[in-house]
Amino acid sequence: MTNALLRNARLIDPEAGTETLGWLRIEAGRIAEIGEGTRAAGIDCNGACLAPGIVDIGVKVGEPGERHKESFRTAGRAAAAGGVTTMVTRPDTATPIDTPEVLEFVIRRARDDAAVKVKPMAALTRARQGREMTEIGFLMDAGAVAFTDGDAVCSDARVLSRCMTYARSLGALIIAHPQEPVLSSGGAATSGKFASLRGLPAVSPMAERMGLERDLALVEMTGARYHADQITTAAALPALARAKAAGLDVTAGVSIHHLTLNALDVGDYRTFFKVKPPLRDEDDRLAMVEAVKSGLIDIICSMHTPQDEESKRLPFEAAASGAVGLETLLPAALRLYHAEALSLPELFRALALNPARRLGLESGRLSVGAPADLVLFDPDVPYILDRFGLHSKSKNTPFDGKRMQGRVLHTWVNGAVVYDRRQETAV
Repeated sequence: MTNALLRNARLIDPEAGTETLGWLRIEAGRIAEIGEGTRAAGIDCNGACLAPGIVDIGVKVGEPGERHKESFRTAGRAAAAGGVTTMVTRPDTATPIDTPEVLEFVIRRARDDAAVKVKPMAALTRARQGREMTEIGFLMDAGAVAFTDGDAVCSDARVLSRCMTYARSLGALIIAHPQEPVLSSGGAATSGKFASLRGLPAVSPMAERMGLERDLALVEMTGARYHADQITTAAALPALARAKAAGLDVTAGVSIHHLTLNALDVGDYRTFFKVKPPLRDEDDRLAMVEAVKSGLIDIICSMHTPQDEESKRLPFEAAASGAVGLETLLPAALRLYHAEALSLPELFRALALNPARRLGLESGRLSVGAPADLVLFDPDVPYILDRFGLHSKSKNTPFDGKRMQGRVLHTWVNGAVVYDRRQETAV
């Protein structure tokens, strides 16, 4: 179904910053008409929230090479069930996505198997080793929307500056992981009393500030388009603010885990809470929430990183980093809404509008002519999360057994239903 009239919905418009009771008409897969008030005919949304579908930057899918952790089929189902209508996928797969041939394989597999839209990123340097630039122009022609080495930080400033200079000439977006690589190497927790008491190898928050300031200096030198994938510490925010005030083409994101969890959640060495960068202190978490509200941090993402049971059921220091988040991104973000820290339009500005704008996508907005990529959700329904009910192959979520509030009811991509809660399954 690509034609429909959705009525009696709370329309969440991140562009206008409004929330109104109204209706929306879908025609030929696009938003054809929007209005306030009620309509007699159409699908009754019963007062649930209707918002632009989430555009999630930084999703890891296990193909190629680690399909046992996550496939495009299972990631697509998880995304649809979580209200994510566009996955922007990372190139840090077992076989790095660093050539047009590998990228074309990924695009074909995503097109055939994923229930939602997939926009792939490609590696910035060959094999993500920080030594030699990839064929950025050819990869853009093949469909890459951005370039990143993920958490493999390029330590050679000369190599990175060359990459930025070339990317600028093509208008390519570089996405970086701001960390000083030597200081952050081997860190499993944020330095402080808690890490010391637990005997965990720790990394100072200053490693993030140092990495970001190095990157921003290179952006100033080259004029490149730059996005920091995760800003997680208050110490890094002044440098970001200065760069934006200076007019540099810079944006920043933060993961939902760093917005809703803190270092104390690691507790008794619970490895599902081991992420990269490590969870920060509560003061840092609150600073990130305020930075999202003010617009200093532009984007909220899941940083979806599936890991199998074997790689997580290890001592904390040896366990793999990362957590799944496609399906829990929205309900976890709603914690901030229920805490009155962020309004729904502010949340969807960071979840949908800003990431779509940064990547030059049409989606992420409730406006006539935009693709009908939509999510209908009830922000108030409570439940206990059971990780074995997730659609992802891997179940490594820190929210297992936690009280959550907010459920996705329907998800549409180009006007077609890809998830219907009533069926308890992604289509």
